[in-house]
Amino acid sequence: QLPKMLLEMRRPGRIGHTQPRRIAARSVAERIAEELGTELGGLVGYKIRFQDTVGGRSAIKLMTDGILLAETQGDRELREYGTIIIDEAHERSLNIDFLLGYVKQLGGRRRDLRVVITSATIDAERFSKHFDGAPVIEVSGRLYPVEVRYRPVAGDAEDTTREEEEQALADAVDELCREGPGDILVFLPGEREIREASQVLRRANFKGEILPLYSRLSAAEQDRVFKPGKERRVVLATNVAETSLTVPRIRYVVDTGDARVKRYSYRNKVEML
Repeated sequence: QLPKMLLEMRRPGRIGHTQPRRIAARSVAERIAEELGTELGGLVGYKIRFQDTVGGRSAIKLMTDGILLAETQGDRELREYGTIIIDEAHERSLNIDFLLGYVKQLGGRRRDLRVVITSATIDAERFSKHFDGAPVIEVSGRLYPVEVRYRPVAGDAEDTTREEEEQALADAVDELCREGPGDILVFLPGEREIREASQVLRRANFKGEILPLYSRLSAAEQDRVFKPGKERRVVLATNVAETSLTVPRIRYVVDTGDARVKRYSYRNKVEML
């Protein structure tokens, strides 16, 4: 809703809105365009690696934080934008941290620029202090009761085999299917594990739709996750679905406890998984 509110203020310059992941930038752009009753590429567009739907009329531009950072090379003062929203600031990737430092310096040169930093989980006071006492606006959402269950794998031995982990996943999905209606979201560390889990569930005769969700999937394949049908679904996702995205109709979550996380290696001077 934030970009729509800023649009109503009719400030000069484009509204730039960053997301840490490509799938999030695209899905948020589609949602805003739908709510505004406009086509993508009209009032709302998105720019990610290999895709650019931003047109001359686009007042709201969704993009990954890497795209905005790259734009600073050609437009040092980001004159294209009147407002910049940096979303999911708690992820604290190199791109986000560089952007936060950059826009803070830019604030001294461009008094007309408005910067909005959003996140559900950041330490708001620390961020406010860093940005010279910037106002903190709190938006409360609805909280739903969540029941957490722990399901040990093969007696919880440290040296569990892949087969035991796969069987535990199939058993967990089967148990949830007997609980009642509702779709299941399964968190897995990567693309290979998603393919293997998909085969395991098919061998276990799961009666429903099995949908993968990871960043390298085509846009059409990713969009299937947001359009539930009549069948029960199991969505097998990487941590791309952990923040930024809302997958509809999910009632149960199976977290395998593993994720590939990007970290900067001081020894090798590169980002590693």
